[in-house]
Amino acid sequence: MTITSQARSFDKAAAGYATNRPSYPTALLDAVEELADRPLKGALVADVGAGTGLATALLHARGARVIAVEPGLGMASQFRLGLPHVPLVLGDGNNLPLASESIDILTYAQAWHWTDQRKSVPEALRVLSPGGALALWWNDSDSTVPWIADQDSRLRRLFGAEDDEPDPMARFRGLSPQLSFVTRQMVWTRSVPLDTHLANLASYSDFLVLGKNATRTFLSAERDLLTEVFPNGTVEERYVVSLAVAAR
Repeated sequence: MTITSQARSFDKAAAGYATNRPSYPTALLDAVEELADRPLKGALVADVGAGTGLATALLHARGARVIAVEPGLGMASQFRLGLPHVPLVLGDGNNLPLASESIDILTYAQAWHWTDQRKSVPEALRVLSPGGALALWWNDSDSTVPWIADQDSRLRRLFGAEDDEPDPMARFRGLSPQLSFVTRQMVWTRSVPLDTHLANLASYSDFLVLGKNATRTFLSAERDLLTEVFPNGTVEERYVVSLAVAAR
């Protein structure tokens, strides 16, 4: 991954990230298998930018032989707490610490955008075995839901990105033309306490570099607004997972 202060900001929030971030729906792994045209069970999978292991855990449970690759020491330490028996190596997508033609499926769960594709694409092609597949995915709040659209507007104002309207296809733009990607999107939901929802927001990299006082002020106002929308204290979150898979 491109090693910036924003990318590395996750290290100081690894425990909160592991506890509050949403995972992924079963349909995502089904789609990875379909588009990669091979089962995950028994496949040698490298999960790059593994973070605290949210995606790695699902891949492991599906029967894949997973190697996690993570550049951040804080995230790697948290990963070890949750998945002590899964191999983990320090490294990033621009210079993969993996042997050439050794990996069946290379995955990036919400991590590809941190890479420099001038380096990460050749690296992916190098480490994938013949017939192997590169799978990229992102989990984004579904801005077609009114309360989420309102919250997105407030976030864009806070971070000075008011012109960046949410676009469900945006994740697929800018993917390298060197690879022929097949794409799919899936909608899923989770119900969480309001505290969990706010803690998830606080784990975003934008908040991690914003500063504690400004973050606290925004989240306090957000708590008041969402209490009116969800008076029972349970937030109904809806997400869109954007998946792109390319065969070597």
